[in-house]
Amino acid sequence: MFSRRAFTTAATAAAFVPLVGTSQADAAPSDKVTGKPDKGDVRRITLYAEKLPNNLLGYGLEPGKATIPGPLIEMVEGETLEIELVNNTDVTASLHVHGVDYEFTSDGTRMSDSVVEPGGRRTYVWRTHAPGRRPGGTIEPGSAGYWHYHDHVVGTDHGTGGIKRGLYGALVVRRKGDILPDKQFVVFFNDMTVNNAKAGEAPHFMAKIGERVEFIVVTHGDFFHTWHLHGHRWADNRTGLLDNPQDQTRIIDTKITGPAESFGFQVIAGERVGPGAWMYHCHVQSHSDMGMAGVFMVADENGNVPGHDMGGMSSGTGSDMSTMPH
Repeated sequence: MFSRRAFTTAATAAAFVPLVGTSQADAAPSDKVTGKPDKGDVRRITLYAEKLPNNLLGYGLEPGKATIPGPLIEMVEGETLEIELVNNTDVTASLHVHGVDYEFTSDGTRMSDSVVEPGGRRTYVWRTHAPGRRPGGTIEPGSAGYWHYHDHVVGTDHGTGGIKRGLYGALVVRRKGDILPDKQFVVFFNDMTVNNAKAGEAPHFMAKIGERVEFIVVTHGDFFHTWHLHGHRWADNRTGLLDNPQDQTRIIDTKITGPAESFGFQVIAGERVGPGAWMYHCHVQSHSDMGMAGVFMVADENGNVPGHDMGGMSSGTGSDMSTMPH
């Protein structure tokens, strides 16, 4: 079973739908690295690849509901996710994922013959695992992290056309015991766009002061970018959080990110800085000047952002976990 949480950004009306299992496998560390892995808890969803206006493409959880980015998918270490991709476009498409385990038949490439022709459908299987110890004593890292998925066949055998046109989405893999956010926002730097939006139309995100907010940032295309969030800082590690007062992880507010890189972090909205219209942007000056910038709106307890008319904006923009079944 899983719960669905849908939310839209103020500028893009994109839906990100985290899929959170109600039961979590303990996924005890294993010394074995060969043979068929235990599937753990198995969930199944359907994704639809569809045409969008302006020659764009997107993934969605329902027919006619494709968005850019596609649905935000969540897993917990130890889970398996079976995703049936239905191709409602007029081109061959696929689903390729980063960061988790899958067999060659779920690679989403022509090389593995795991693509979906127009009108067809195919099931891809993603698996995750907790950290363990390999024979010989070395540590096998777990699957937890901020990852992403995308087409790997539209336009070229590397999916260049599919990515440029919007066939991509984010994936978060949790470790048992991870702190969950109140709201989540996804930002893709795709060439010189933010979430494929036109220059100057990057999404605005909304939260109330004190809410725990998670940002997932992914880069696609041909350029390196520098993600920067005004007024907020985070730890440069897997979660963005410090483990203890003695944790020496570097604290940052800017991070360089290149094509296919992904990271994420959590912040407390307005912590020590208060409410405001806090800019996020690429800090490569020419890139931000060309429109790679948006706003993280942090409202006060009454839902107001100083100096801004909130009549046209909803304080509920984002995924609010307090209203969702667990």
